[in-house]
Amino acid sequence: MPINENQLQQKNTDKSLFDAVLFDLDGTLIDTAPDFISSLNLLLAEENKAPLADDVIRKTVSHGARALVTLAFGLNENDESFALLRDRLLTIYADNLSVKSRLFPGGDKLIATIEEKQLPWGIVTNKPSLYAIPLIRDLGLKCGTLICPDHVSHPKPHPEPLYLAASELQVKSDKCLYVGDHLRDIESGRNAGMQTVAALYGYIEDNEDPSSWEADFSINSILEILPLLFPSISKLRY
Repeated sequence: MPINENQLQQKNTDKSLFDAVLFDLDGTLIDTAPDFISSLNLLLAEENKAPLADDVIRKTVSHGARALVTLAFGLNENDESFALLRDRLLTIYADNLSVKSRLFPGGDKLIATIEEKQLPWGIVTNKPSLYAIPLIRDLGLKCGTLICPDHVSHPKPHPEPLYLAASELQVKSDKCLYVGDHLRDIESGRNAGMQTVAALYGYIEDNEDPSSWEADFSINSILEILPLLFPSISKLRY
């Protein structure tokens, strides 16, 4: 049956404006904060210290285990007990990394739409593969590539992880969209020639100003990514 003009227009608008979309992990695609909160407060309990409020821990998650130990114990990396506390925190977290962690609300619809429209997608994170791989597996995600800091010589904000992700997806880096909730994500994407999206719903500290990151786009919820990818969705309610 011949395709009429309206069908052809719909077919064209279904095509993404990008050849691939890449996501940061913690605070962008997956809400991992609940398991970090539980793990850090378990460590504090072991050390006979009072728990911290959820929102205080949540804003520090993107900075990693070192920052969480500093937050909880007021230590720096030169303190004698710092390394022991960090290693213990990571051990606790490894045993609990997918208990409460989930895609951000709407993330399942986002991924389903991306896969339905056959747009390649992947994850580029500073989370070591020791934790990222089982987390992605436990959540049943089937990304086209997962790049962790132990896969490259230089982690974000260096562009190397994003170049590697684009290569593995067999697309040009300047045809990718990268979404992240931290300045280093935007810098890494920009350094790789990608257009960037600041996830304002992520783990952003009170003293940070995402408007200064100079991302190409900013979003308040994960589903706001869809209109950036697919023109046909721009006027639909989601």
